[in-house]
Amino acid sequence: VRLVESGGDVVQAGGSLRLSCKVSGVFFQRERYVIGWFRQASGKEREGISCMSIYDHKVYYTDFGRQRFSIYSDAGKATVFLRIDNLRSDDTAVYTCAARNNPRDGLGYVRAHEYDIWGQGTQVTVSS
Repeated sequence: VRLVESGGDVVQAGGSLRLSCKVSGVFFQRERYVIGWFRQASGKEREGISCMSIYDHKVYYTDFGRQRFSIYSDAGKATVFLRIDNLRSDDTAVYTCAARNNPRDGLGYVRAHEYDIWGQGTQVTVSS
């Protein structure tokens, strides 16, 4: 399984951005994997935002994540997206997607140690 993020950019506060996590090595809607989105700002701990099952498209958000973030997928493109609305300066961070095998169809995996496959991350910088 390989993950490649893209979409990070320098954007103005108040705008929106869509990040992409291209997933290779698994089949959407056939294999039980969960893709999670995380972010890490400089000097801060990594925090979970949301996760999604690529098998049945169930989604889960942290309390923080459900405010301005949306996770969704395009199985044809084998991509999981994270949309961020009303960007703020404190959204500046490296955003990374991660994958975990999910044979029991659980959800709610928003802690970094619950994942074992990571992408390289994409930088989002919000200017005020």
